[in-house]
Amino acid sequence: MKVTIDHLTKRFGDFTAVNDFNMTFEDGKLVALLGPSGCGKSTMLNMLSGILPVTEGKIFFDDDDVTNTPPQDRGVGLVFQNYALYPHMSVLENIAFPLEIQKVPKAERAEKAREMAKLVHVEQLLDRKPSALSGGQQQRVAIARALIKNPRLLLLDEPLSNLDARLRLEMREEIRRIQQRTGVTTIFVTHDQEEAMSICDRIVLMKDGLLQQEDGPQELYDSPVNLFVANFLGNPPINNLHGFIRDGAFVTNDEAVTIRYRNFPKDLPEGRKVILGIRAEAAIISRDETHDFTSVIKQRYTMGKEELAFLNLGEQEIRVYLSNEYEEEPGAEASFHLRSKGVLLFDEETGERL
Repeated sequence: MKVTIDHLTKRFGDFTAVNDFNMTFEDGKLVALLGPSGCGKSTMLNMLSGILPVTEGKIFFDDDDVTNTPPQDRGVGLVFQNYALYPHMSVLENIAFPLEIQKVPKAERAEKAREMAKLVHVEQLLDRKPSALSGGQQQRVAIARALIKNPRLLLLDEPLSNLDARLRLEMREEIRRIQQRTGVTTIFVTHDQEEAMSICDRIVLMKDGLLQQEDGPQELYDSPVNLFVANFLGNPPINNLHGFIRDGAFVTNDEAVTIRYRNFPKDLPEGRKVILGIRAEAAIISRDETHDFTSVIKQRYTMGKEELAFLNLGEQEIRVYLSNEYEEEPGAEASFHLRSKGVLLFDEETGERL
């Protein structure tokens, strides 16, 4: 099912949580609503589910206007951060409960509950109560309960936040597997960029209730439309060098470093204040005479097969990855070449990418 949001706005008194939002979620896709706390992503999810009324705008499920449709009539499955399982019910009873509300015969709902349990890999736990389950197992049960209604739309509100790191990795892979198996359109709210980028078809990045960019995960990382998007995605964060344009090159504000990068936009105004973004993997040590800048290696930290090095560019510090094959010690000077990807230029005043 395709979901269309048309000029959607939600206000709480004088505060605007979602501001004139327009978006289409394509049928059968797994989409992340991503952004920092308070950006409006959970508010958006609650309007889609019908839990929160809309202040302005419309919501369409395919061609049906569901803006004022009650939650129980929207055909939505909702999974919360805190699982919300009934503690006195078994796993089987929890999964089957939505069908009990619909007055489905007991034998039929038990059969469907077992099918859902198998889909989410909890078929061996049907007689247990939620208190006897791990966090990951409880979340699987919650997803099965949401899916048993055969929803038109599955909404996941930060479903992995209460899990430890290993379980988060396991469950995000499971969410992807289950979504691909069922084909149900799924919207996944998270503040974790790694979760969003690893399993989602599309990412909708929000800030202060506004859409910043909607794109595929790799496209969002490689081609951010503004400085906020570039800063939000990436670990370690992108390096931001403040400076200005001189003769088509980037010069740091202290005029200590000049970078003449081949992919800079042409005809940039002289003296324009800009921010040069360099991702950690975009700078590599040059072994020949061609290079984009030279710097002293300040520190090196081992990170498995790679090392993270800290460099000084004038008064500013950046982080770059070094392969273990490079033997330069802290204090050594090295020349660096910038790759074609991961080097971005932004207007300092507006943050827009140039």
